[in-house]
Amino acid sequence: MNTESRSDWRDHGVKIIPANELDRNTLQTPGMTRAAAINHARAGASKIWAGTVEIHPNAKTGPHHHGELETVIYVISGRARMRWGERLEFFADAGAGDFIYVPPFVPHQEINALVNERLMCVVVRSDQETVVVNLDIPTVEQPEEVLWIDPTHPKP
Repeated sequence: MNTESRSDWRDHGVKIIPANELDRNTLQTPGMTRAAAINHARAGASKIWAGTVEIHPNAKTGPHHHGELETVIYVISGRARMRWGERLEFFADAGAGDFIYVPPFVPHQEINALVNERLMCVVVRSDQETVVVNLDIPTVEQPEEVLWIDPTHPKP
């Protein structure tokens, strides 16, 4: 291993982004606060974006989607109610430790299902583009609950 490679790793290797230095200068959706941790400008990432999302007690975001991007949400604390669909006609709940996957172009809305506790999540997206398309869509009054199951896990 030569000295030049080690120097490269020093400056272009692992990055630690302190929690108090997240960048809130990112696209926002009403009802939530996004803060970027990992992107090209901050960490040199070229294929992913990661950050945090905070939703205040008893609050909800406006309907939106993220274009071609795939999104993974990890719930740190609180209770997330996700609504999705053309009229936000479906919903499911997620708690601390749960993961949420949002496919490309799916209209969705994040809701803090708790009235006394903030909802804190980590968000990871499949690209550097910070695509947020806020939507003005009619919503159904009584969405249908969808249980999160897959072929390898039976219904609860």
